[in-house]
Amino acid sequence: MSEVIEKGKLAKKASYQIGTCTTKEKNEALLKIANGLRENEEAILAANRLDIQAGKEKGLSASLLDRVELNQQRIADIADAILQIIDLTDPIGEVLETIEKDNGLKIINTRVPIGVVGMIYEARPNVTVDAATLAVKTGNAIILRGSSSAIHSNLAIVKVIHEALEDSAVIPDAIQLIEDTSRETASELFRLNAYLDVLIPRGGKNLIDTVVRESRVPVIETGAGNCHAYIDDTANPEMAKEITLNAKLQRPSVCNSIESLLIQSDWFEQHGNDLIASLMEQGVTVHGDARVVEKIPFVQEAAEEDWRTEYLGLEISVKTVADVHEAIDHINTYGTKHSEAIITETAAHAETFKQKVDATTVYHNASTRFTDGFEFGFGAEIGISTQKLHARGPMGLKALTSNKFIVSGEGQIRE
Repeated sequence: MSEVIEKGKLAKKASYQIGTCTTKEKNEALLKIANGLRENEEAILAANRLDIQAGKEKGLSASLLDRVELNQQRIADIADAILQIIDLTDPIGEVLETIEKDNGLKIINTRVPIGVVGMIYEARPNVTVDAATLAVKTGNAIILRGSSSAIHSNLAIVKVIHEALEDSAVIPDAIQLIEDTSRETASELFRLNAYLDVLIPRGGKNLIDTVVRESRVPVIETGAGNCHAYIDDTANPEMAKEITLNAKLQRPSVCNSIESLLIQSDWFEQHGNDLIASLMEQGVTVHGDARVVEKIPFVQEAAEEDWRTEYLGLEISVKTVADVHEAIDHINTYGTKHSEAIITETAAHAETFKQKVDATTVYHNASTRFTDGFEFGFGAEIGISTQKLHARGPMGLKALTSNKFIVSGEGQIRE
């Protein structure tokens, strides 16, 4: 029996047990996990250093190494996020609708766990904790399949989680980690219909496209983040600069950082030099259209592919546009339906942008970096869904639930 099938069976069996745990029992288990992470910080960081060293030897990019790296602050933040999950309302058992029929039947639509969630992801070991703890809170079992770039970190983290759950009402088998990070185990996970209820990919475009294309298990697509900021003709120059620099530079390696900057032509003539220079001073490579290249030295000429590229690093594409309508057309052509921002003092333009841009999250005069389960008050997130069925945007607790109809009667039969 393969590792994937063996752990699939264990997770399926565990899903029935964890699905009956009370909110109090789940919260107590989560607190033990948070405390375990803090108490075992040194062991986790030691494992993480092995991943970082291996990554450097393999020549991984700085942005990818940043996604793998853990430190004391990041572990503290992860543990704090678990405490926020504890404080959140447990969605399981919530009554969504009550219907009372003329024949006396009472139909109650309730929120229930999905069952067994599969998570396939790249780099970020924090996802291991986020996914596991969100699953616990919602009464789901979960099968985690991280990448080789973070395998030592993931093993150390799951060891801590299992030890914490040993002394709780939640069975440790509810959290499974696939230790074999080969392509074969990923392909096997795609076909694990007998044990998985849903599969969630989280990573780069190639991973997500592969899962969507090849999986036989229902998929919630967490898309790549080719995010844009559009600077309108009435944008406040200082605000536009501050938002752009934050959205690009605050953490370039994540999916909600901007990869493309659209600038209204008149605004560009007045303020473009200063903004582009500010980006370049921070080490950002700028790929510009013909107008940008002509006006600003050292800007590289953008190719068609640049408008589609999620750089995940210190690069950005810059295009001048005539107005908000051209900006919207560009975003809807090249964007990945993730997070898009308009910076403007014209309310009508902001409203047009918000209504017509096809994205999970649209911003007016704010950085795209806020598209995050933690920032949205979800405690953590299992991913950011860019599809429209089941869940969209940052996915917190409710995104990991389904529903069940409970029908009560007194002997009614259908005639």
